[in-house]
Amino acid sequence: MTLLPACTGVCPDTDASGASLLTTRAAIVAQTLDSLRAHHAAVDEARALKGIRQAASLWTAQDGSADEFAAFCTANYVGDDAAREALFRRMSDKLELIFGYFHRIDVGLTAPLQEAAGGDIQKIDLDMGSYNVSAHFNDDMFRSKAAFTVMLNFPSFTLAEKQRLGGQWSRLEWGYARLGDCFTARIPAQAAQAASDAATAAETYIADYNIAMGALRNEAGEQLFADGMTLIAHWGLRDELKSNYADDVRGLEKQRLIYRVMTRIVAQEIPAVVINNGSVAWRPVSNTVYDGENEVAAAAEPDTRYRIFIDNFKAARAADRYTPDVPTAVQRAFDGGMEFSKDEIDAMFTALVSSPQVKQAAALIAQRLGRALEPFDIWYDGFKSRSSISEDALTAQTRARYPDAKALERDLPNLLRRLGFVDVEARRLSSKIQVDAARGAGHAWGAVMKGDKARLRTRVPASGMDYKGYNIAVHEFGHNVEQTISLYDVDYYVLNGVPNTAFTEALAFVFQKRDLELLGMKENSPDKQALETLDIFWGCYEIMGVALVDVAVWEWLYAHPDATPAQLKESTLRIARDVWNAYYAPVLGGVDSPILSIYSHMLSNPLYLSNYPLGHLIEFQLEAHFRGKSLAGEIFRIYKLGRLTPQLWMTQATGQEVSIEPMLNAVDAAVVQLTK
Repeated sequence: MTLLPACTGVCPDTDASGASLLTTRAAIVAQTLDSLRAHHAAVDEARALKGIRQAASLWTAQDGSADEFAAFCTANYVGDDAAREALFRRMSDKLELIFGYFHRIDVGLTAPLQEAAGGDIQKIDLDMGSYNVSAHFNDDMFRSKAAFTVMLNFPSFTLAEKQRLGGQWSRLEWGYARLGDCFTARIPAQAAQAASDAATAAETYIADYNIAMGALRNEAGEQLFADGMTLIAHWGLRDELKSNYADDVRGLEKQRLIYRVMTRIVAQEIPAVVINNGSVAWRPVSNTVYDGENEVAAAAEPDTRYRIFIDNFKAARAADRYTPDVPTAVQRAFDGGMEFSKDEIDAMFTALVSSPQVKQAAALIAQRLGRALEPFDIWYDGFKSRSSISEDALTAQTRARYPDAKALERDLPNLLRRLGFVDVEARRLSSKIQVDAARGAGHAWGAVMKGDKARLRTRVPASGMDYKGYNIAVHEFGHNVEQTISLYDVDYYVLNGVPNTAFTEALAFVFQKRDLELLGMKENSPDKQALETLDIFWGCYEIMGVALVDVAVWEWLYAHPDATPAQLKESTLRIARDVWNAYYAPVLGGVDSPILSIYSHMLSNPLYLSNYPLGHLIEFQLEAHFRGKSLAGEIFRIYKLGRLTPQLWMTQATGQEVSIEPMLNAVDAAVVQLTK
């Protein structure tokens, strides 16, 4: 009997003879289970049946006949507990070796694209930077049948099964489950490489998308920003907008000008000539360009932003047919990546952005500003201690302290000591982190095997690290600390990491909010906790709308897979305006604002944005848990939990699941305190 090709969501319901595939495959599974019973003294029937079914679902005619499948399973099934644990440990060691060196190669190949020291980007840098060294890994593991050995002995569990059973599993059983997650789909190398190509193109586009702020002019032709100030979109623009809440002279005018720059970018109305170019003057309000005193014709950037979005979509969609259990990129991002259902996330986000607490916080902000709110006040930064401090003064400190990236690297142990880490741990963790000047806004890139280093990237101009770069660096340092603890200190390699990226964002936020403390500035205000609550809440309000737009755009693309960049642009702006009008215009004004579509993550990290607000919710609950405890001690305890399911991790970390309720209750109390 010949085993039929595996069903990947696109195969017919019957074979050439008309026999039902389900019937045929069920017979193969039964035949194989009988063989196991006959040849093994100990057979865990439930586990064996699960493993056989999963392996059979991806076994193809090229892998062998039905008899060969049964023989393979009989020869490779491990029933003895000690032998199974030994197999688990051996496979874990091999995966660490493979993934670790894949990662090292990736770091080296992408360095010219990501690090400022890379010089001008050459075509060969793009060609090699997009090369996915792991593209053939999945194919190779199935071809060698190592993947089938894992599937047979360590079958995967659905999210629902993990949520139901995981609370009773031992750490070793969790390790078995995560090993089973390594091989749940058979995505061809060509599809994996296409996704890598699209991702590299998007990252490169974003990393080199800068605005020369000294070349901006208001409608009177006045220059508002300093020569030499070059800001990456969107992060740098957003952070400069935030910093101007401390400018009582022209801060509001600067904020309005930055907001106009952002709207020009998302509408693709920005003149192409002003991107990465400070040699001409640009008036964003009228969208006119001047060479000296003379206005010059300037064509808008083509719909590049939306073409890149479509390229990401097409690459993701090419993998859909190979993941029938999660057949869209949206489902893979939520059920597979975040291990939260999209419906759960939607419910949390929409409940918060439509809560009465939003209007209470907005009224307090308007009172503090002494004016009606405007759309860019979605980035209000006045609840932070630094909001009353001139950014120039902060930059003077950071430049003196960190003239280059290596100065920050040398200071990492001191930063950890200030956060309460004992000297030996501060030095151990810091020794595993390398700091590089970034070409883009900055990021953290964790190691994937012991002995390697995590990378901390942030912008470091020739004049030294400005405050924006420092603030980003502290955020990324939080990621690096998590990445290092959850790799080096977790008991089983396959449990390394956190449930999803929201949990590493949470620790990054915990670090970032202490950036002034790390500069030696202590905040002793009795309102500190209330202000921190409102700061996190307002950050949630902002980014939840962005995340809702991100997901809605992907869902629109799935409904319109042949859309052109122009059509995607029109729909993205419409979706952004609809979300704005529903949840933001009643609070901030500016009906039909498209500003929620400005985030560069929509291009460079598709479907990532939901992790930020979830990270804020986790951060809030972590901060409440940390009060009265050793921050460093709790960080170690919590982040050694590794990659459990999100709600189980959160329960073991803090005693409660992730929810918006603790934050909403705290906002009520904070508003009362600050309006007395």
